[in-house]
Amino acid sequence: MTISRNYSKRLQNPLGQVLNKIPVLPNVKGARQARKKLDILVYSLIEERMEDLESNVKNYDDLLTRLIQAQDSTQSGSTSKITANSTTGMSTLRMSDMQVRDEVMTIFIAGHETTANALTWTFYLLSQNPEIEKKIVEELESKFERDCTPSVDDIPKLKFTEKVLRESMRLYPPVWSLGRYVANDYTLDKYTIPAGSTIMMSQYLIHRDPRYYNEPDSFNPERWSSEAKSSLPRFSYLPFGGGIRACIGESFAWMEGVFL
Repeated sequence: MTISRNYSKRLQNPLGQVLNKIPVLPNVKGARQARKKLDILVYSLIEERMEDLESNVKNYDDLLTRLIQAQDSTQSGSTSKITANSTTGMSTLRMSDMQVRDEVMTIFIAGHETTANALTWTFYLLSQNPEIEKKIVEELESKFERDCTPSVDDIPKLKFTEKVLRESMRLYPPVWSLGRYVANDYTLDKYTIPAGSTIMMSQYLIHRDPRYYNEPDSFNPERWSSEAKSSLPRFSYLPFGGGIRACIGESFAWMEGVFL
């Protein structure tokens, strides 16, 4: 995983993309071997889960199962699997193993440390702002009895806690930059970005832009009122990216972050 992550950074450099076409180079060879090992692991998980589901060995209610069972009517051709529904008697198009692999790999690689990073920075900010930490404690004490074990259903009650996490990810987004490949020539103001380019954007800088946030370097969870959130321009807050390539795990990350 470390090799794959580091190599992806190398591919953000035009020279790295050129060197990637020479498979005998040690770094290129090592990255392809690492990817192969990850593929073997993920495909094995998918295969084992499908066998369990088909034989009703065990009932699962997790992300992998939901992805396997997900139906996508927009897919066609050999990349999708046509399966028959025994209840309706109709055939439907399901996500292929490759599609499931892509989604699982995204969570596997991108989600294993980002939540930990977000929480680390949150705890750091709370340690520097005891008055805000006190408000979190007060919220917990007002919503739950002592020795009570909160459940996921209780997360909507933790409104101030959610504001704290949101503000923490504004100041210190776990993923502080993202890249997008330019498939076709794209005109932006007076510039033309040629096809084949890679555009890099920094959430860290966008989140601290004074055009969007008053006192942008200050830790102020109270800034996240409903009115403030609705008035922000699109893509002025994007710790999970944006558009159709936004992080598939965003909802899970919010649930996990607030709950923890």
